[in-house]
Amino acid sequence: MAESLVFSSKIFKVDTVKMADRTEQIVKGGRNLLPLLPKAFTGVKQIGVIGWGSQGPAQAQNLRDSLEGTDIKVKVGLRAGSASMAEARKAGFDEQSGTLGEMFAVVKESDIVLLLIADAAQAELFGKVFENLRPGATLGLSHGFLLGHMKNVGAKFPANINVIAVCPKGMGPSVRRLYVQGKEVNGAGINASFAVHQDVDGHATDYALGWSVALGSPYTFQTTLESEYKSDIYGERGILLGAVHGIIETLYRRYVSQGKSKEDAFLNSAESITGPINKIISKKGIKAVYEGLDAAGKAEFEKAYTASYLPAKEILAEIYGDVSTGNEIRSVVLAGARMKTFPMGKIDGTETWKVGAAVRAKRVEANIPVNPFTAGVYIATMMAQIDVLLEAGHPYSEAANESVIESVDSLNPYMHARGVSYMVDNCSTTARLGSRKWAPRFDYILEQLAFTAIDEGKPGDAKLIEQFKSNPIHAVLAVCNELRPSVDISVT
Repeated sequence: MAESLVFSSKIFKVDTVKMADRTEQIVKGGRNLLPLLPKAFTGVKQIGVIGWGSQGPAQAQNLRDSLEGTDIKVKVGLRAGSASMAEARKAGFDEQSGTLGEMFAVVKESDIVLLLIADAAQAELFGKVFENLRPGATLGLSHGFLLGHMKNVGAKFPANINVIAVCPKGMGPSVRRLYVQGKEVNGAGINASFAVHQDVDGHATDYALGWSVALGSPYTFQTTLESEYKSDIYGERGILLGAVHGIIETLYRRYVSQGKSKEDAFLNSAESITGPINKIISKKGIKAVYEGLDAAGKAEFEKAYTASYLPAKEILAEIYGDVSTGNEIRSVVLAGARMKTFPMGKIDGTETWKVGAAVRAKRVEANIPVNPFTAGVYIATMMAQIDVLLEAGHPYSEAANESVIESVDSLNPYMHARGVSYMVDNCSTTARLGSRKWAPRFDYILEQLAFTAIDEGKPGDAKLIEQFKSNPIHAVLAVCNELRPSVDISVT
């Protein structure tokens, strides 16, 4: 997986940043760069945004707003008769202005085609999409899922097109919300990775960077399409969605069984994670949570961390293996057909989330505790996820964004506002499926292995705490913190 990623741009300034013991290249975004977009999109008259799921509405609107006043049209393409047509019209795209049309017609007439339909739909329709792409056109993806599926079935991209990716490190609603919040603030948005998989005309890198800048990305870092899908599909099944859901369920039950009231159990599990723990990690880094505890708190943190790290890593290693071998992608494709009979159900019907709704209704932010045991379990899982990515050779920036930044700056604020379903179900179908599949596994293994070891008085491995303290991710996050969005997302 590890490889040297070096890129240059004719349009945008490329900065080199020191991250722990490595250097990586990034492009810093900002609204001051919007006047450069016509140059970045040389030869482009129309950008077609295909799909209206999690990313489609946000990207179509951000691109349209960023390209206002230029001669580049942003046109949305949807299935004929799609219920999403009405939603697109509400957002200002319509047939009369030539900014809304049937998806394959839009594919055929666009210079850049951003394929943002659901992953299972991409797996079903990619052949027809390829047939309708013009020679020399650019295919843009916001997820490497299609590459993973094509590897499974032995397919390849057409040789006469550019293939690029810009992958925002947050759900679509966050991409739009931060862009709108930051219209008067330079650098407001969601970080993104980019990849150039095929470049047939020498413009692919600048097309990708222009796309990312137009979305409002505070900074854009380089990856590969393969590295992106492995880290992204893995990450959302881990700490971003599935693991945090499982952690909260098991901690809530544990605290109730230990005698806490139901309200206090939720306060010390979900609220502690999405409130103060989240804020500290976002602004100061992971280690700052531990360093802010008193001696007794540190001891409780260490007990929870050392018991939880290896069980969590066991599941995370399994997830990464399933993603890397294509098994998880096959699972998503199969689920696409199965959901016609068995649609996804709600995931906030347990006592945990019913109690949570009442707790949120009378929430006082200042009264939410940093529970050291909760912090130990949560951070052990986050660190295990990071370590699996780094051991597989992923760039520091990718490990940081897919394990930490996306969680604390984009996803957890949604759970803090309205619960787990509001967070998970604002994401892609692939993410929603993965969260539902793997959350129970984290719940089970923590209760069966981590908590059992604690309750039996088994001592934790002190080396795990030393490895936590010296992990290079802390230096990486310090650099990333200097590049974070200039405004915090507001969900309520």
